[in-house]
Amino acid sequence: MVKRLEQIGEAPQDPRFSSVLSNQGGLRRSRVGGWRIIFAVDEADSTVDVVTIERRGQVYHRI
Repeated sequence: MVKRLEQIGEAPQDPRFSSVLSNQGGLRRSRVGGWRIIFAVDEADSTVDVVTIERRGQVYHRI
């Protein structure tokens, strides 16, 4: 999990590490085993804001 967060921090839009969530206002997701990291990228500030980290079955019901 920590390694993936570091990879997202370095290249948040790299398709090897994440993909865009459809109809979610620019949120992206990254898969780590059965877990999902949901995050937003702020290009203006060059920041990545993690929204949540949850199990796959639960995360999409909460966002």
